[in-house]
Amino acid sequence: MPLSQTLWHANDDLAQACLQHPFVQGLGDGTLAVEKFAYYVGQDAFFLEAFARAYSIAAAKASTWETFQVFHQLADGVLGELNLHGGYAQEWGVDLSTVTPGAATRRYTDFLLSTAWGQSSEATAIAMAPCMRLYAFLGQSLAQLKPPPHRYSAWIETYSSDQFEPLAAQLEALIDAQAVDTPSHRAAYRYAMDCELAFFEAAWQVPHDGLGLLS
Repeated sequence: MPLSQTLWHANDDLAQACLQHPFVQGLGDGTLAVEKFAYYVGQDAFFLEAFARAYSIAAAKASTWETFQVFHQLADGVLGELNLHGGYAQEWGVDLSTVTPGAATRRYTDFLLSTAWGQSSEATAIAMAPCMRLYAFLGQSLAQLKPPPHRYSAWIETYSSDQFEPLAAQLEALIDAQAVDTPSHRAAYRYAMDCELAFFEAAWQVPHDGLGLLS
């Protein structure tokens, strides 16, 4: 089994925990309180900026021109996600320039950037792959339920799309071609998956004022 598949299947418990988390389930059926999603949008925008920087650092360390290009193509995909968040922010009055990262967000971004600066491009790819594969998994899983259109439909469409899956597969192909199965790589992958679950939990804990904005 390719290493990317081995790592993903070894963390199926965390993937399922993310899918069943009430924040993600609320995204799926449209019932998530907008205060929670607005907080998530700001935090995820901060996270994605760090994600793009980590890709760029990994590109600078790439041992081949082909790998350099792959990392930059993946960074371009992150910029597309940031544009989506910018649209959400404008629509719902979230000022992304004033976002203060929460503890769960900072924990995740610090991990990614320290990996990117201090380790090989292959190690960075492994640390970043859980986000890509998990979001593809969540988007595709929620889309299969065929919910009627709701305020979060664009989120589901983005991560279940034919444009996003190839980005996740592209990063995994790089891992399979260049990385080896080591305890440290397994630990990094699981740590990132745990950060994902904590990220959703932090957004879920945001108080809901019951105003029903954008209902």
